[in-house]
Amino acid sequence: MFSNLYKKSVLNSSVAMRNMATHSLPKKYGGKYTVTLIPGDGIGKEITDSVRKIFEYENVPVEFETIDMSGIEGHESKIEEAILSIKRNKVGLKSVTYTPTDPFIKSLNVAFRKELDIYASLVFIKNIEGVKSKLHDVDFVLVRENTEAEYSGLEHQSVPGVVESLKIITKYKTERIARFAFDYAKRHDRKLVTAIHKANIMKLGDGLFRNTVKEVGHTEYPDIEVKDLIVDNATMQAVSKPQQFDVMVTPNMYGAILSNVGAALVGGPGLVPGASYGRDYAVFEPGCRHVGLDIKGKNVANPTAMILSATKMLEHLGLHEEAERISAATKAVLAEGKTITKDIGGSASTTEFTDAVLAKLAN
Repeated sequence: MFSNLYKKSVLNSSVAMRNMATHSLPKKYGGKYTVTLIPGDGIGKEITDSVRKIFEYENVPVEFETIDMSGIEGHESKIEEAILSIKRNKVGLKSVTYTPTDPFIKSLNVAFRKELDIYASLVFIKNIEGVKSKLHDVDFVLVRENTEAEYSGLEHQSVPGVVESLKIITKYKTERIARFAFDYAKRHDRKLVTAIHKANIMKLGDGLFRNTVKEVGHTEYPDIEVKDLIVDNATMQAVSKPQQFDVMVTPNMYGAILSNVGAALVGGPGLVPGASYGRDYAVFEPGCRHVGLDIKGKNVANPTAMILSATKMLEHLGLHEEAERISAATKAVLAEGKTITKDIGGSASTTEFTDAVLAKLAN
């Protein structure tokens, strides 16, 4: 009986995930969607201001409810405010937030995952025309399980000098992220899903992850090829022949590492968009979480990742025409190469890059 109930719960979760876009759409009021905006720390305000400016110019039917998460004063109450805002609005757009190493200060990202069950993080690794890169034809998507394994925050000091960190992997959540990855591959005509693991050492935990992903693939998605790869080999393969990858599905920490490797392949963290999904909520943010504290306030940050993440949000809201116009204008500025930021070989400021995007939109 328990087995049947378990299978039913997994099936219901899968159906809910497949209908995620319908569940997580906010209601329109006055012809506009209300979306939570979290500018975050470091360069966050500068790059989210770029999005605001572009949205205003294009008359995008989105209003932002802004939650200021900068600084540590009142940090926990701000986290609660942000969670309540996402619960109201269903959709959020956020820049990167900085979490100090102080063990008593909560992480906004971890709180979102736990409170909102935003379990699937996507990072889009793709060459952009005009951006110099040593490798070409790179185009893969990282699908990262967000709610368990190394980033669960389950650790304690059993005796002074001995810390135990718990890495928990469950079949239920692995099946859920596997189905998400295969569904994404099917919807976007991708032919291969690769499970990333360290099952040669963590034979039970990572073994469960690897075996479950392959089982879901073989039994439910026979038209999509499924492979598995040990994480250290995967990082080597990613920098030597990334063209072999299509969709990679990973536990949390491996996805964090590979997203940074992937960003380096295509030109840096300022270029890589991302999104995180749950059954009821969706949050869009740059795929590589670099706060940029060293360049804060200098008006030199590359807003591309933030702008493209915002276009992913517009697609999620069904605003496909607006998303395509803004994405195309941003990529046209990069392809032209005249007004690009310092991180990718130019000298333009954040403001100048944004104005160049607006100029393309005006044509």
